[in-house]
Amino acid sequence: MTGLISCSSIPKGVKAVEPFNKELYLGKWYEIARIDFKYEKDLDNTTAEYSLNTNGTIKVDNKGYNTKKGKWKQAIGKAKFAGADTIAMLKVSFFGPFYAGYNVITLDAEYKYALVGGASFKYLWILSRETTIPDEIKKRYLKVATDAGYHTSDLIWVKHENLK
Repeated sequence: MTGLISCSSIPKGVKAVEPFNKELYLGKWYEIARIDFKYEKDLDNTTAEYSLNTNGTIKVDNKGYNTKKGKWKQAIGKAKFAGADTIAMLKVSFFGPFYAGYNVITLDAEYKYALVGGASFKYLWILSRETTIPDEIKKRYLKVATDAGYHTSDLIWVKHENLK
């Protein structure tokens, strides 16, 4: 049963980054693009901040500004590795015992830009340590995602404005 759960946390044919250094991945990331879904609907200025919990799991602190409601939204959860912590295949939970796949599928050597997919092709994010991403990285990540089977035409490009 555990094998089935682990296999289902990443789409067939997609590989998670290996080797992966969780300490280098920690910190703040800006969401550059995403395939939209109900928990991030109408959000701009979205960020994710990762830090270590005392029990070895990773604290996930997601924030975004809801442009329709005119207020900030925050979700705090936890992530843990689906297997070895040297493989960027994790499970994240914001709702108690329910976990969803979080898979880093492309990452630059300096851990400045990441392409992240969920358990299915319905979830995809492009992340950056800054509010923008160089065109050459954007093009490369879009090609990787398209070649893997993601519908990159469904991506929405997140605005980052100086909202306090």
